[in-house]
Amino acid sequence: MKPQIATAKPALQILKYGDPILRKKVENVSDFRNIPDLVEQMFNTMHEESGIGLAANQVGYSLNLLILDTSCLEGEEDTKPYILINTEIIGSEGSTIMEEGCLSVPDIRAEIERPESIIIKYQDLEQNFHEEIFTGLVSRVIQHELDHLDGKLFVDYLSPAKQMLIKKRLLEISKNGSPSTGIIL
Repeated sequence: MKPQIATAKPALQILKYGDPILRKKVENVSDFRNIPDLVEQMFNTMHEESGIGLAANQVGYSLNLLILDTSCLEGEEDTKPYILINTEIIGSEGSTIMEEGCLSVPDIRAEIERPESIIIKYQDLEQNFHEEIFTGLVSRVIQHELDHLDGKLFVDYLSPAKQMLIKKRLLEISKNGSPSTGIIL
């Protein structure tokens, strides 16, 4: 009898700018049975793509589910991975500007203003409810991923002039999956 070998769940395809699911508001998770497998696949996908956050709709699932892991970044204090389900922001404070990028909008980065700290309500894999305050980069990643779940992308925050600068690149992403050249705004 052959021993069973545990295999990692395969990575999923990251949907790119132009895919309609990225512009639709997702549904809350009500059936948690398949969520652990999906979360494992999402982490495998995110790590394979060298990302630090991923929303379920970026891999084709219209569910209020996001993951993040900043452990790959030097100097980051909060390095534990997070799995946040049915998340909503219930408070925010302050303001900060940081450069953002996105696995669904490759090779485009821009300075984006967001609240410095947020209070969120969410569920974990065991369906327990939590309320927690996040600051710094983890707060930023959660806000970025929650925007995805609402059908919004970081490039939507750009001024009309900056949106014109990246219009051709966004069109290339929607047709080819990547732009011919990258840009940092």
